[in-house]
Amino acid sequence: MKNLSETNYSSALQKVKELKAKFGNTWNAINPESAARMVTQNQFKTGLDIAKYTAAIMRKDMADYDADASNYTQSLGCWHGFVAQQKMIAVKKHHKTTSKRYLYLSGWMVAALRSEFGPLPDQSMHEKTAVPSLIAEIYDFLRQADAIELNDLFRRLELGEDVQDQIDNFETHIVPIIADIDAGFGNEEATYLLAKKMIQAGACAIQIENQVSDAKQCGHQDGKVTVPHEDFIAKLNAVRYAFLELGVDDGIIVARTDSEGAGLTQKLPVSQVPGDLASKYLDFIETEEVNLDQIKDNEVLLKRNGKLVKPVRLPNGLYKFKDGSNIDRVVLDCVTSLQNGADLLWIETPTPNVKQIAHMVNRVREVIPNAKLVYNNSPSFNWTLNFRKQVFEDMLEAGQDVTAYDKDNLMDVKYDGSELCKRADAKIKTFQLDGAKEAGIFHHLITLPTYHTTALHMSDLTKGYFGEDGMLAYVKGVQRQEIRKGVACVKHQRMAGSDLGDDHKTFFAGEKALKAGGKKNTSNQFETKIAKEKEDKVISVMA
Repeated sequence: MKNLSETNYSSALQKVKELKAKFGNTWNAINPESAARMVTQNQFKTGLDIAKYTAAIMRKDMADYDADASNYTQSLGCWHGFVAQQKMIAVKKHHKTTSKRYLYLSGWMVAALRSEFGPLPDQSMHEKTAVPSLIAEIYDFLRQADAIELNDLFRRLELGEDVQDQIDNFETHIVPIIADIDAGFGNEEATYLLAKKMIQAGACAIQIENQVSDAKQCGHQDGKVTVPHEDFIAKLNAVRYAFLELGVDDGIIVARTDSEGAGLTQKLPVSQVPGDLASKYLDFIETEEVNLDQIKDNEVLLKRNGKLVKPVRLPNGLYKFKDGSNIDRVVLDCVTSLQNGADLLWIETPTPNVKQIAHMVNRVREVIPNAKLVYNNSPSFNWTLNFRKQVFEDMLEAGQDVTAYDKDNLMDVKYDGSELCKRADAKIKTFQLDGAKEAGIFHHLITLPTYHTTALHMSDLTKGYFGEDGMLAYVKGVQRQEIRKGVACVKHQRMAGSDLGDDHKTFFAGEKALKAGGKKNTSNQFETKIAKEKEDKVISVMA
């Protein structure tokens, strides 16, 4: 989505000229062209500007998806601003547009990588301030990516290159963030306060889950405890009020239900009239039929179908849901959330199975026809094993010969080149499109990809660097790959803002500026012959 036009630079230029005239000789050193260029390179002045801009993008994308389910969106989880920056630079490079590509901020990665307590599990033990801080950091890095790329274009323009159209139609690196607020970090007031900070930092979409805040667990672990619908609705309201207060009128709320894997609740809601939400929630509680003679002092009782029953209560005071009630609870959670202000759904599932996801979503769509999912393509799933199992069952059902495969050992490396493997990989490849078309998945994300890629790449580099390859491990496995693949970060000084800073220093100090660029800058070693000639011209012009 393009956000720049020629009038931005022109209007900024005119405004600075008018200010110079107003303030007279004291502004003689200010160059209107330089100031207008800096204004153009920083289109988003505040996080709220970003939240409003990106919310509009998401709303349009949601409408596009409703019209055609192949218009799904994607994101990757990022735990640092630099990671997000490099992702979006790569998106623009390889795919020529940022359209339909977002960022995801994972509470899991904030806990594991950004807490001052050190690495933590995904249980809402990290500082709540770490979440808006990371959002702000990510957008700082994305704005810097804009400034660096535009600065290069302006340099080329000054040298006489015809790049005005690229400047006028520049596509920003700023894209929507779907940000994880966990279970809200406290009561509804705490949720509201944190949501405000996240929105002010730039978040246009906030994902919140229906677990108990002080007993929150990762969605792919056991021990999850959900809250009654009334409690969750209060938090949905808190987030909406935060959006409205800050003027982000079309902010997006993603309501996550963990009921598929959660078997416990912390409290029993109070039913006011038969069949209300509280009553439906209570119907899911596992109970034992009793009579008054069997009841001990201080025990909790319910009346169900004219009989007296005792809710099954664990030693820790938590109540147990009926076995097999999880899917019905998921559907009720989803319908209730959409009827009470949520825009998108998130259903945590035990495996990535399109048919199973579609079964739940289709039930929701019987009530809310345009219900849409944000779906976690989680690294917690063993994707290879899950899809080999799915293909094995498909082959078995179709009467095909599967005697060559051990059903209980399908992960074995010996199957990597097999027909079963090829079919499974083909299903993995089309999983996102299939899920979008068949299971209502509007947005596909991977929560923890950069956590795993960092670990993998460090393992590979460490093996060679501290082994026989020594420095060749870095050169061959990293730097040479950056050069061959045109990864901009190979010139890390430029990526950190050195060239941009040199130009700014020239604006500020003129010929007296002490600049980092020049013939003795070792980054010049990474220039191609043509690029180096252009760089030399730029240096001579700016000197």
